[in-house]
Amino acid sequence: MSDVVVTVPKSFGLQTWIEEGDAAGEPWSGQLWAYYLQSVPDIKPDERVYVVYNGRLRGYSPLIQCKTRDLARRAKCALIRGGDAVAMTIPETIIGFMGLRYRWWDRAIEVPFPEWRLPWSTKR
Repeated sequence: MSDVVVTVPKSFGLQTWIEEGDAAGEPWSGQLWAYYLQSVPDIKPDERVYVVYNGRLRGYSPLIQCKTRDLARRAKCALIRGGDAVAMTIPETIIGFMGLRYRWWDRAIEVPFPEWRLPWSTKR
């Protein structure tokens, strides 16, 4: 298991992230998208890159490539994805963090998250 978890900063904004491209439920545009890191994770193609925003896991995209050469932004790695994003979550608040973490939960607790585009609070 080498699925990774990354955070979209609140300062970037959920709507900006969604508009960046190929959100869950949308057809693939053919464009590839990158998430830049200052470390190189132990992850292989087809493993999952999970995304956290505002305290909540929003979903994942399958990894196409972990690119480590010729990168912008002085990054050490670019996690490259295409389409096929999946909106899902877990019943847990996740405090945002820099860098990456490896998935710590069992996939069996993952549930669909159709309202993933909405702000979220601890009120359920």
